[in-house]
Amino acid sequence: MEIKKVGVVGCGAMGAGIAQLCAQSGYQVVVSEINDALLSKGLASIDKILARSVEKGRISQEDKDATLARIKGTTSARDFSDCDLMIEAAIENLELKKKIFAELDKICPKDAILGTNTSCLSIIDMAMVTKRPDKVVGLHFFNPAPVMKLLEIVKTIATSDEVVEVSKKFGESLGKTTVIAPDTPGFIVNRLWIPYLLHAIRLYEDGVASREDIDNAVMMGLNYPMGPLTLADMTGLDVVMFVANAIYDQLKDPRYIMPTLVEKMVAAGWLGRKTGKGFYEYK
Repeated sequence: MEIKKVGVVGCGAMGAGIAQLCAQSGYQVVVSEINDALLSKGLASIDKILARSVEKGRISQEDKDATLARIKGTTSARDFSDCDLMIEAAIENLELKKKIFAELDKICPKDAILGTNTSCLSIIDMAMVTKRPDKVVGLHFFNPAPVMKLLEIVKTIATSDEVVEVSKKFGESLGKTTVIAPDTPGFIVNRLWIPYLLHAIRLYEDGVASREDIDNAVMMGLNYPMGPLTLADMTGLDVVMFVANAIYDQLKDPRYIMPTLVEKMVAAGWLGRKTGKGFYEYK
């Protein structure tokens, strides 16, 4: 199966990044949002990021124009009727995702692959609301999608080997390194990352070390590009809490229990960079 046209559900931070990446890689892209205001905001963010790349000499103005010409925005799922591959990038709500998959199953060509960008939710639950569970796969990009080099391909017990192979080739065409993960809580990356992150937060919460010393120790001692508390702020503490709670709900592993400090910060609206305050303050 050849992928020529990609549909993306959601034009928020992840959806817009995925749409941009696919268009820059030569694919025709249709990206949707629930209303015109959110769609315009998402498309404007793509334009802004590409314009910055032109200013820095990473791409030419012609490349930017060609990329934008390959992207069509819509508020109607009917515009996905000729897509070869769908990537759902809506908010992390299983019931909403199941509703989206049921709708896509009716609209998309019968041989189209339906992918989800979920970072932790059960993909087989989404697959089983469709009549093509063998063609449903996890395509977990990392933020920002055009920059991060990894793509987790998540195979459910029903996903066909052919769909996995097509997904791998698709990921490679985007310049990604692909890994195959099982449809288990957190897949590979978040299953490893969340306990590490929460442990770092507990060190800070317990007064073992300052936030700066924790971050610097990890960066300089382990050669990580970013400290755990800085990374938590960039990800969003609400996102961290959601993923950790979702994994804990399924595994009951105490390593995924949310530190009280994070719960209090989320309640206060201190979510990290996106709100201007998290473990650090941002202008």
